[in-house]
Amino acid sequence: MKTITITILLIILAITSALSQDITGDWSGKTKRGDKEITFVFNIEQENSMYSTTMNVPTFRVSGIKPSVTTFTNGKLIIDGSNVGMNYEGVFNIEAQQFEGTYKEGGVELILNLKKGAVKMADSRRPQEPVKPYPYYEEDVLFKNIEAKITLAGTLTLPTKNGKFPVAILISGSGPQDRDESFMGHKPFLVLSDYLTKQGIGVLRFDDRGIGKSTGDFGNATTEDFSKDVLSAITYLKTRNDVDAKNIGLIGHSEGGIIAPLAANNSKDVAFMVLLASTGISGTELSVMQSKTLRQFPVKDEVAYEKNTRKAIAIVTSNKSESEIKEELTNHYNAFFRPILTSLNVPEEKINLFIESQLKTSLKPWSRYFLQYNPADEIEKLQIPVLSLNGSKDTQVNAKVNQEGIKNALIKGENKDYKIVELENLNHFFQECETGKMDEYRKIEQTFSPTALKEISNWILKRI
Repeated sequence: MKTITITILLIILAITSALSQDITGDWSGKTKRGDKEITFVFNIEQENSMYSTTMNVPTFRVSGIKPSVTTFTNGKLIIDGSNVGMNYEGVFNIEAQQFEGTYKEGGVELILNLKKGAVKMADSRRPQEPVKPYPYYEEDVLFKNIEAKITLAGTLTLPTKNGKFPVAILISGSGPQDRDESFMGHKPFLVLSDYLTKQGIGVLRFDDRGIGKSTGDFGNATTEDFSKDVLSAITYLKTRNDVDAKNIGLIGHSEGGIIAPLAANNSKDVAFMVLLASTGISGTELSVMQSKTLRQFPVKDEVAYEKNTRKAIAIVTSNKSESEIKEELTNHYNAFFRPILTSLNVPEEKINLFIESQLKTSLKPWSRYFLQYNPADEIEKLQIPVLSLNGSKDTQVNAKVNQEGIKNALIKGENKDYKIVELENLNHFFQECETGKMDEYRKIEQTFSPTALKEISNWILKRI
């Protein structure tokens, strides 16, 4: 009896130890999606009784992602990143000394176990990325969006420490982005800022709200909210003696290219604008196009598919209450997607996960705003010099359709100084490519085409 009692006590002590353990610090693990191995690192901090997490994905060179809520109760770790489109749930295994669970993002669910400590990654520096010390002045800066009560963190680079220089503000594309717009092992904004600064053009790039060292809630922000962050950046630059306030410009990539006109039309201090892979059609039309071109499964009836896609958009953008929209959209997605995916032998649990992901994305404030926003309306108002560049092999934002929309808007608004160029064989991120498809981005060694870099800098230098 005594032996049994002692054994029970030891078990209880082990469980108690696990439940009350210090989980602060780095937790890392590797998982696979197809043939690709992905490494995750979660840094957990605790202040009083509250936990907070910063997520890094070294494989994709993404860092500073801040999930909104972290809880650790009865050995179960939940990292709720609904604000950035991810979620992790794991249960602590005492014997293995690791969290065993699943990572979810979009419609993807991956088995991910986390052990204490960070994983060291091999140096995967891209050839175009600059190496310190830089031949120019660099400063980490903070500025506030007073209306939103957030602080944005960024990097300002100037040709030299002394002087007064024109400055371009870089505006990132959709999704949570750091100041380098890190994606698929590349840092295009780092390469672009390095190039422009060496040509005599200062650059301010910053972490999106809620990402990296910036505060705020990314998940509930809209395109309009992001434009106000850009306005805050302009206000900040005007306070500096080393910035030529008469030559502050905006360079927006992808969604950044529709944020830029919105910001410029609410400021008298924007001198020029560069649109990179920007759209010139409404969010609804772009979404319909992308739903067909980027879709990862075949359909038998494209006409019916487009009709159902437009119906879903009509539900999302209706004036009904959120609960009514959610109920109607749930019914529609089940009637729309479930038969298609079932016919392709997709397991029911994965269909449920896909529909759940579609619902979450569709109901976000960003989606509802984006679908009703037409950048052409704002581009038409621009009376400043505008350069628009698109890649001929961009599979995310069709060059011809969107450049036509941008051009027509500028003509309608009687803009006197604009240039629209379709660059051959470049993809959505202005890499020289073969197909332009998204799965090719990582395989390409080049981060940013020298042709595109030269086009941008030459155009700006002629106008400042």
